[in-house]
Amino acid sequence: MAGIPHASNGRLVPTPSQLAALGTVLCLHRAGAARELGGWSSASRAEAHAGLDGDGMHESLRFFDAADACCWQLHLLPDSDFLGWERLSTQLPRCSDVAPGGLSERLWRSVAQRLRGGAWSASVLRFQCIGPVAEAGDAMLVASLGTLSPLGVESARRIARGHGIPASPALDDCCCRRAAAAARTTRSIRPRTTRGSDCPDVSEPRGLNR
Repeated sequence: MAGIPHASNGRLVPTPSQLAALGTVLCLHRAGAARELGGWSSASRAEAHAGLDGDGMHESLRFFDAADACCWQLHLLPDSDFLGWERLSTQLPRCSDVAPGGLSERLWRSVAQRLRGGAWSASVLRFQCIGPVAEAGDAMLVASLGTLSPLGVESARRIARGHGIPASPALDDCCCRRAAAAARTTRSIRPRTTRGSDCPDVSEPRGLNR
C-alpha cells in the first residue's frame, strides 16, 4: 500500500476523495516509476477521455504533467463505480478519440505512444482518502490492489494490449484474489443443524482449505 499527500496548490486534478469514489480501476503508470501514484503527484491537470476503436467504447481519465505529457491514466472497468466515475468525469475537460481502424491502427497507435512517452505499466487499484494528515492539513491518497471479475480481467487485458503492455500475471492475480475471497465467504456461512438429527454435517464445505 502506498500513499501520497495531496496539497491544495492550484493543481487542476481530482482530489483523493474523488478518486476514492471510483472503485476498482486500471491504473497505467510509466514503467520504472518509483511508485504507482507518482504520476498523480506530478500531474498539473486532468481530462476525461472517451474513445472508440475496433474493440468498442472505452473511457479513461488522463493526467498531464507540467510539460503537458501524459503521466498517469485511470481506465473505467466493469468493476468500477459508475456513479462515482460519472460524477468526476463530468467535472473535467472532455476529449474524444475515435479510431475506426482495426488491428493495424491499434498497433500504430501503440508504437506512437511508446515513442512519445516511453512504456506503460498496468496495475489494478482501489484508492482511499486518508486525512487530513496531521499538521500538514492535507488529505492523503492511498492505493491498494483491487480484485476483478472475469469480465473485468478481460477488459483490463484489452486496454493493456492497446497501450503496448505485455501480458501481466498481476491481472490474473485479480481473479485469484476474488476467487479466494469468495471461498472465504462461503466458509463463513455455516447452516444451523439440529443436534441429534440424522442429517449429515454440512457446516464445512468440502474441498476448501482454510
